[in-house]
Amino acid sequence: MDKKLLDEIDSKKMYKVYDDWPQIAKSCFGQEIKKIKSSEIDHVIFAGMGGSGALGDVFSSILSKTDIHVCVVKGYHLPKTVDSKTLVVIISISGNTDETLSILKSAQKQNCKLICFSSGGLMEEICKKQEVEYRKIEQFHSPRASFTSFLFSILNVLSPILPIKKEDVLQSIEFLGLIQNEISSSNLNKMNPALNLAECIKKIPLIYYPWGLQSAAIRFKNSLQENSKLHVIVEDVVESSHNGIVAWEKKSSVQPIFIRGLEDHIKTKEKFQILSEYFEKKKIQYKEIFSVDGNILSKIICLIYVLDYCSIYKAVLDGIDPSPVESIDFVKKKIRDTDEYI
Repeated sequence: MDKKLLDEIDSKKMYKVYDDWPQIAKSCFGQEIKKIKSSEIDHVIFAGMGGSGALGDVFSSILSKTDIHVCVVKGYHLPKTVDSKTLVVIISISGNTDETLSILKSAQKQNCKLICFSSGGLMEEICKKQEVEYRKIEQFHSPRASFTSFLFSILNVLSPILPIKKEDVLQSIEFLGLIQNEISSSNLNKMNPALNLAECIKKIPLIYYPWGLQSAAIRFKNSLQENSKLHVIVEDVVESSHNGIVAWEKKSSVQPIFIRGLEDHIKTKEKFQILSEYFEKKKIQYKEIFSVDGNILSKIICLIYVLDYCSIYKAVLDGIDPSPVESIDFVKKKIRDTDEYI
């Protein structure tokens, strides 16, 4: 692969936004933006779909070892556990997502704290009209590619109430810069791990992940589906050892990919090792990708950076433009008018 091919296939130059991810992250976390007021919160709900929903998955992972209960909503319904100590964070990068606008309408009827994020759209209009706390964040290229601008802006805004250390966020941005040197479009050679993984994907990927890195696995699935236009499967490696592994007893058009953390639980590491031995015995080829050695935010965002770029490279290798999502556009056009939310 060379730059000429990237420019030829990636018509809207999505890859250029990914080349700038570390700089976007640094700018968004350091920007002067109004922070949420500190208050007593013991329950946070992140509501969003697609790339916006993936942000909720990441927050759920990085807050998993804290005292805050986190719930991710991808759909139309808030849980009945919402109360005065609940913060509902509603994210729609486009600002026009039907499910998310529905959640906004429901949350306004609850006795909870509420804040919304979008790049504009109906959500901005509704929030301004109805005086709902709102922050506007810049969209780069598409909701998918805007992951870092929204993640690090939200980390900035919610910093007074989230038990996430500033130094952990800064470390994650630093690590993104190091990863950038390895995977960007200026390094299209055999030393590029994202490109190497893309070249190895020949069948339907089955992504095995450990507890704590589920958000990276789900994001990889979504990116391969949207950018590379592939069917993808994700499975928890521990749970799969009790059921999913049986499917490998017959020939399959699926290929396994392991997402692994350097600090996985000792029994999780054992499961990966056993599964590796099983695949080797069955002569099933598999690929492994490891997280960086850092805090949980660094682990997740660096994995997402590599795996997202992999999905772009895979699309280009297959001669597919990663930007268009005609099927999603078809569904959105069929959804009834969203004016009901105004």
